[in-house]
Amino acid sequence: MKIRRKSFPWGGGLLAFTLAVILCGTPPFRALASQEQGQAEKPEKQSESQSEKQAKKARKLEAANQLPAVLWRDPREIASLDLLNGAGGAKDAPDPHADYTFDKEDMNGTSPKFYAQDTNGVTWLVKLGVEAKPETAAARLVWAAGYFTDEDYFLPQIHVRGLPKLRRKMVGASPETGIVPNVRLKRQGEGLKKVENWDWLDNPFVGTRELNGLRVLMALINNWDLSTKNNKVYVRDNERHYVVADLGASFGKTEWPPSHVPLLPHGTKGVLKDYEHSRFIRDAIGDAVNFEMHTSAPFFLSWSDPKYFNEYKQAERVERGIPTSDALWIGGLLARLTPQQIRDAFRAAGYQPDEVDAFAKVVEKRIAELNQLKH
Repeated sequence: MKIRRKSFPWGGGLLAFTLAVILCGTPPFRALASQEQGQAEKPEKQSESQSEKQAKKARKLEAANQLPAVLWRDPREIASLDLLNGAGGAKDAPDPHADYTFDKEDMNGTSPKFYAQDTNGVTWLVKLGVEAKPETAAARLVWAAGYFTDEDYFLPQIHVRGLPKLRRKMVGASPETGIVPNVRLKRQGEGLKKVENWDWLDNPFVGTRELNGLRVLMALINNWDLSTKNNKVYVRDNERHYVVADLGASFGKTEWPPSHVPLLPHGTKGVLKDYEHSRFIRDAIGDAVNFEMHTSAPFFLSWSDPKYFNEYKQAERVERGIPTSDALWIGGLLARLTPQQIRDAFRAAGYQPDEVDAFAKVVEKRIAELNQLKH
């Protein structure tokens, strides 16, 4: 579908400074003035540089906005799709025997990540931690339904040359040996440029069947991290592709997002028992359906961090008031997936055979629930 378009004793400190001036004469003032002048000059240069960057970004965005916006494409023969390899297919899959060379750490998001290039010259964004498996599986199901996704692959282990100690917890990785276990590899494709983020409630597709279907999919996989920072617009093939680029908070339970308060019930990622016991459809009233999605941050964050609070409060709205007809539409598409394909999505993510079957059964049950809705 296309649409164009720390407290400082200030009193004592000031007194000490004044005494120093009296005892030592005027040089401290000159030094201070000189220092302040130097500090004043630097922001000006930085400001100019920042201004140039902003102007360049604005021009890039303006050009991109002239391209057609695309969210979904008809997957056609869904039952023939390869969910072991997903959007990139077998041709773009990482070589399991390749070595990798560390490039730089990526501090975006919450999971430890870094860029590395393999011996075949391909650059990958490597993600460690609990999101690696659920994100790989989720990307395949979302792609199979016709939506754009990243080319994500999972490997149980890779070897990385020059691996330093990352600023974030490395989850089993060893700088001494270079061994990094349980990784999600996101292929960095040529001709793919991110131009901006997009908002669930403010985008060119609001009210369309395709966006509503994507909202249903997020509920089906229990992706509770529905924040704008995870949604990206890429320019590729002279189109703007709207993508949910981070699906790692899936296949667990929906709860409060991480708020750095250990005793609070946080949402989980890739936890089978949580996914099995979570509720899917909250209710269906009239011609609309509401899905179970708990993402509101603790109320006290509305005072200490209102932006964070409001972002996740809005995320709950994403799963409310979806037209039943649109839920049935996406349910019909998903029903065309074979049991083997659904299991392949979880096999691709490195889950054990019993986990594969158990996760798949929950997905199948939820698809059936969608198709039992009434207009």
